[in-house]
Amino acid sequence: MSKSPLKIYAPTFGGIAVLLGGAYVFADQFVAETPAVGFGVSAAHAQSAAGASVDAADGAPSVPEPADMEKVADGSDAMEAADGASRHQAAAPSRDGGYGLGRAALEEEVAAWDIDIRPDGQGLPEGEGDVWTGEELYVAQCATCHGDFGEGAGRWPQLALGMGTLTSDDPVKTVGSYWPYLSTVWDYVHRAMPFGAAQTLSDDEVYAITAYILYLNELVEDDFVLSSSSFADVEMPNAGNFFMDDRPDTELTAFSGEVCMENCKEDVQITARARVLDVTPDAGGGEGTDPTQTPTMDEAMDGGGQEDASAPAAAAPETGVAETADAASEAPDAGATQTAAADPALVEAGAAVFRKCQACHQVGDGAANRVGPQLNGLIGRTVGGLDGYSYSGVFADAAAEGVVWTEAHLAEFLSDPRGTYQGTKMSFAGLRSADEIAAVTAYIEAEGTE
Repeated sequence: MSKSPLKIYAPTFGGIAVLLGGAYVFADQFVAETPAVGFGVSAAHAQSAAGASVDAADGAPSVPEPADMEKVADGSDAMEAADGASRHQAAAPSRDGGYGLGRAALEEEVAAWDIDIRPDGQGLPEGEGDVWTGEELYVAQCATCHGDFGEGAGRWPQLALGMGTLTSDDPVKTVGSYWPYLSTVWDYVHRAMPFGAAQTLSDDEVYAITAYILYLNELVEDDFVLSSSSFADVEMPNAGNFFMDDRPDTELTAFSGEVCMENCKEDVQITARARVLDVTPDAGGGEGTDPTQTPTMDEAMDGGGQEDASAPAAAAPETGVAETADAASEAPDAGATQTAAADPALVEAGAAVFRKCQACHQVGDGAANRVGPQLNGLIGRTVGGLDGYSYSGVFADAAAEGVVWTEAHLAEFLSDPRGTYQGTKMSFAGLRSADEIAAVTAYIEAEGTE
C-alpha cells in the first residue's frame, strides 16, 4: 500500500516554515536599522555622537540616553530625521538659472582654454620667429612626418606647394594652395603639434615654424620674421575662394525636388583599384611596390619633376659625341678636384650635411630619380640635362643654353636656390655656411663618381 505524497512533504515544508519564522523574529528583535550617512541622521543621534566625541577627548566617553537609543533603533523616527536634514541642506552654488551644480570658472581656467586665434590675428600672444630658426625647429620637430621640405613623408600630409592643382583631377591641398587663413596654421601648430607632444612649443617657436612653412610655400622671403605685428601682412593665396556657406539657398532646393530615376546606367564597372592607383598604403610591400617611394610625389610638388616612364631604366651616360680639345685640357683639373673631394674628414662632414638633401635626392650606388634627380656625376653635367627626368621650365631653359654644373655654380645655387634659378620648385632654403657647401660638394663628388 503506497503512502500519500502529502504525508511525505508536509513535515518537510512545515519545518522550513518554522525555521524561517524563527529567523525573522530573531533579526527583528536584535538587529537595528542604521541610517545611511549620505542621506542624513537624526538630530538626537548626531548630538549624542558629538557628545561622545567631546567626552572621549576628555577621557570620559559618554553613553547616549536610552530614549535616544530607542529613537535610533526605531526606523520611522530615523528616516523622518534624515528627510528633515535633507530638506534643510543648502543647494550647491551655481549660476542664475542653473541646476545647483558646479561653480563659475576662474579667470586662469578660462585663459588655459582660450587659445584660439582669429583670422585678423586677434588672440595672438607677444613673440616672434624667423625663417632660419623655424627651419631648425621644423627639421627637429616636424620633418619626420611632413618631410624636410613639406613634401610629406609616407602618408602624412603634405604642407608645401601644390599651387594650381585645386581644379585638377588630383588636387593637392597644402598650406600654400588651399588654407585660407594664416591664423589656422598658427593655431593648429600651437594647439596640436608636435604629434604626441601637443602644446609643448613656446610662442616664439610657433612663430618660427609658421614662418618656415610660409617660406616653403614661397609666400615669404628667407629674411622674414613673423610676429603679432607682421601677421596681418601675410596674404594667403586661396583666401578669396572661401565664402559663407550658401548651401541652404543653393543646394538644398536642388536636392529637395523630385528624384530623377531615368536614363540610369544599366551596369557599373570597376575601372581601377585604389591599391593600383597608389591611394591605399601597401604595408605588406607587395610585388612591384616600394614603401620608401611615393610615385605621385613629383606631381604633388607642382612641377618639381618626375621620372619619365618611357625612359630606359638606366640614364644614358652624359658624354658628348666627340671630345673637344678644351675638354681634354681640363682633364687634369678634374683629377685635382677628385683628389680634393677624397679628403675623408670633408666627405664625412658632407655626409651629415647631405641629410638635408636626401629626402628628395639620391647619390651613390643604385641612386635613382625621386622627387629630385639623382646626383651621380653632377659636376660637369648639363644643368637640367639628366635623361629620364622631367625638369621644371627654368632648368629646361638652362639645359637649352648649355649651362654646366661646376663647383662654383653649384655653390652659388646651394647658397640661394630661388635666387639662382627663379621659378624653381625645389623647396629648400639653401645652405648658410660656405663650409657646409664645400663639404656637401665633396660628398656628392666622392659618392657619385661614375
